Amino acid sequence: MNEPFDLYSIDIDADPFPYYEDLRNNYPCYWSERAGIWLLSRYDDVLAAAQDWETYSSARGNLIDEIPGRSGNTLGTTDPPRHDRLRAIANAAFAKKNIGHLIAPCLEIASRQVVAVRDKRNFDFVAEFSSVITVELLFHMMGLPAQDPAQIRNDVVLSISTDKAAKGRGEINNQSFRKLTSWLSEQIILRRQSPSDDLITLLAEAEIDGDRLTDEEAKLTATMFVVAGVESLSSFMSNFVLNLADFSTARRRVVADNSLMSQAIEESLRFNTSAQRFKRVLTRDVVLHEQRMKAGDAVALLYGSANRDSRKFPDPDTFDLDRNPIGHLGFGAGKHFCLGTSLARLATQTSMLCFLDAFPEFTVANRDFGWVSSSNFRSPVSVPIRVL
Repeated sequence: MNEPFDLYSIDIDADPFPYYEDLRNNYPCYWSERAGIWLLSRYDDVLAAAQDWETYSSARGNLIDEIPGRSGNTLGTTDPPRHDRLRAIANAAFAKKNIGHLIAPCLEIASRQVVAVRDKRNFDFVAEFSSVITVELLFHMMGLPAQDPAQIRNDVVLSISTDKAAKGRGEINNQSFRKLTSWLSEQIILRRQSPSDDLITLLAEAEIDGDRLTDEEAKLTATMFVVAGVESLSSFMSNFVLNLADFSTARRRVVADNSLMSQAIEESLRFNTSAQRFKRVLTRDVVLHEQRMKAGDAVALLYGSANRDSRKFPDPDTFDLDRNPIGHLGFGAGKHFCLGTSLARLATQTSMLCFLDAFPEFTVANRDFGWVSSSNFRSPVSVPIRVL
C-alpha cells in the first residue's frame, strides 16, 4: 500500500505541498508505518503541539532521523528545566553580541559576491551567493577561522541528510557531523585557553548564577549553531530567491520599494520555509481526530504544511506580499522558537536588497537542480540563475 506521505520520497523533497494538502484534508493525524511516526499537518494541531512541551517532548531528539549523541545535550533536544538553563546561557552569550554590528560585514560579503557574478549572467545562487554569505557571516560572528564555504556547506548538508535507500541516516552522514563537532571542540578548547571577543568564547564562558555549559553541551551547541545557521539561513535565502523568481510582480514591487523587503521575508518564511518538519515524542496518550497516539510514539510536526493551511491563511498557495502572515511557523513556536531569528532576518534583508539592486530582473535557468535528501529540511542543491 502506498502511503499518502513518504518522508523519504524525492518527490516530497522537491514539492511537498500537494501531499501536505492531502494530509490536512484527509489524514490530519496520520500514522506513517514506513517511518514509524505520526504526522500532524493542520495549523492548529501543529501549533498546539509545539507549545505543549510537557506532552510533546523534545528530550529524545527533534530530528526525524536523529543524529547520534545530540539528544539531551542541545537546545533543540531538551525540555524544561534543562532547556531553560541551556537557552538562558546561550541567550547570555548572544546578548553580549549586538547583531547590528553584522550589517556592515554582511553587506561587504554580499557586495563582493555580486561583483564576482555580475559579468557571468548565469551563476549558481547557492554556491556563489547564499552559501558564501552564510558561512562567512556566521564564522565572523562566532570568531571561527575562515574555511572554504563550499566544503562547510557540503559537510553541513551531509550531516543533516538522509539515505533514501536506508530510510534514515547513513554512516557518511554521521561522519560529517562528527567531523564538525571535532573541529568545534578544538575551537572551544582554544578559547578557554585564550579567550577572544567572539561567540565561541562567550559560549565557552557564559554563565547564569555560576552555571556554565559542560564541554559536551558547549561542543554540541556550537555545532548546532553552525549546522542550523548554514543550513537554515542559506536554504531560506535560496528558497526566497526561487519565490522572487516565480512571483515577478512581488519582486518588482520590492525592487521599487525596498521597505517591502521585510514583508516579503515574512511571507517567504510562511510560504516556503527551509525548516519543514520536526519530531517530538509523546509523554502520554493523546486522542486527536479520532486517532489514539500512545505515550512513547514519535510525532512529526509539519511546520511547512501548517503554514499552507487555508484554515489559518486564506489562499495559502499564493505568495502574497500584502498578507502580513502573523503567526506563521517558519521559525517554529513555543519553547523551541528559533534562537537565530534576528540574525536570519538581518542577513536575508541585507543580502537580498544588495542582490536585487544588482539584478532586478532574473529567472531560474532550469528546474533540474535537485533537492537535498532530508526528512526535516527543504533545501535546493543549487539554484541556477539567469540575469535578464
